[in-house]
Amino acid sequence: MDQPPRSSDGLDRRRKRLLFRARHRGMHELDIILGRFADARIADLTASELDTFEGLLAAAEPDLYDWLMGAATPPPGAAAALVTEIGAFRLKHDR
Repeated sequence: MDQPPRSSDGLDRRRKRLLFRARHRGMHELDIILGRFADARIADLTASELDTFEGLLAAAEPDLYDWLMGAATPPPGAAAALVTEIGAFRLKHDR
């Protein structure tokens, strides 16, 4: 069963902004995938992970969607690790 969206109460300004951006990408599928991930993990991401997440949110929607669906190889480094984490989260929580 889906959890209700996380409230932004108690989050710092950056996390609130990223939570909003994750839920409002424009492409409905990405809003769902990234929004659910952010709802669950935004409060626990390190500063470095926040930087990487912010970078992913700035990526073009077709590229980001392809990375998350495994249709294209994500950029190397931390972005690839976070894409893998988001993909695993999606698979675990979409059942």
